[in-house]
Amino acid sequence: MDLLHAFLTLANFVLVPAIAYGSQLAIGALGVTLIYGILRFSNFAHGDTMAFGTMVVVLVTWWFQSMGIHLGPLPTALLALPVGIAACAALVLVTDRAVYRFYRAQKAKPVILVIVSMGVMFIMNSLVRFIIGPDEQRFADGERFILSARDFKAMTGLDEGLTIKTTQGITVITAVVVVAALFWFLNKTRTGKSMRAYSDNEDLALLSGINPERVVVITWLIVAALATVAGTLYGLDKSFKPFTYFQLLLPIFASAIVGGLGNPLGAIAGGFVIAFSEVTVTYAWKKVLAYLGPEGWSPDGLVQLLSTDYKFAVSFAILLVVLLFKPTGLFKGKSV
Repeated sequence: MDLLHAFLTLANFVLVPAIAYGSQLAIGALGVTLIYGILRFSNFAHGDTMAFGTMVVVLVTWWFQSMGIHLGPLPTALLALPVGIAACAALVLVTDRAVYRFYRAQKAKPVILVIVSMGVMFIMNSLVRFIIGPDEQRFADGERFILSARDFKAMTGLDEGLTIKTTQGITVITAVVVVAALFWFLNKTRTGKSMRAYSDNEDLALLSGINPERVVVITWLIVAALATVAGTLYGLDKSFKPFTYFQLLLPIFASAIVGGLGNPLGAIAGGFVIAFSEVTVTYAWKKVLAYLGPEGWSPDGLVQLLSTDYKFAVSFAILLVVLLFKPTGLFKGKSV
C-alpha cells in the first residue's frame, strides 16, 4: 500500500506536471527546429513570438468572457486561439519582410541572423509589455479539474489523491494532435516535401523548381501556429507573464538542441527530457521517501536537490553537457 501511495504522490507532483510541461516545450521546440532546419538560423525571438500570440489569445478571451461567450467546461481561450494564431502569423510575416528578407538576400552568415533575431526579440518583448503590461495575468476558466484529489480518494479509499487539471489534459491531447498533423504535413503533402527538400539541399531544391519564398512563408505560418499554441497551453496551465516567456527561451532551445537541432522528432524527445529533468531535480522527495522507507521513518529535510527558482539552471546544465559531448543531439540533428 505504501508503494502505491508513493507512486500516486510521484504521479501527482512529478509525472503528470512533467508530461504536460514536456508537451508545451516540445511544441515550442518544434518551432525553433523548423526555423533552424529550413531558414538556417537560431531564432532568439521565439519566446517573445509565443508571448505575442498568447497575449492576443488572452485579450480576445477577456473580450469573449465580457460578452458571455464561453465553452462550458473547457477554457474560452480555445475559441480565441485561431485569432491569436492569425495575429502571430501576421506579425512574423511582417517581421520577415521588414527584417530577415534583407539578410537572406545578402546571404548573411547565420550568426548575423542570430544577432538580428535578438534585436527582434527585444522589440517584441517591449511591444507585448506595452500592450498588456508586465504583470501576471490569468485567463483560464471552465472546469478546473478532470480528476480532483478529493474525488480520487473518495473513489479509491486511499490516503493519497491524484489530481489531473483540465489544462493538463488539453495540453497532452493538443500536443498529440499538433505533432501528428505536422508530421503528416511534412511527410505526405507536396508542400511539406518541398520544405524538407529545401532544408536538405537548398541549391538542388531551387533547381527542382521549388519556390524559396513560398517555403519561407509557409514555414513562418507553421511556426506562428506552433508558438501560439505552445504559449497558450503554458499560460492556461500556469499563467501569462511576458518575462516568463522570455525565460522559456532557454528550456525550449535546450529541448531542440538536446533532441537534435533541425530534427522534429528530436525536438519532441528533447522537450520531455528537459521537462522531466527540471521537475525531478526541483521536486522535494521527502514524502515519497517516507512512504518507501521503514514505517515511521521520514527524512529530516525536504530532500530537494535544487529550489524551483533554479529550474532553468537544469536546462542550462543539460544544454552545456550536450554541446560539449554530443553537439548533434540525441537524434543526430545539425551540429551547433
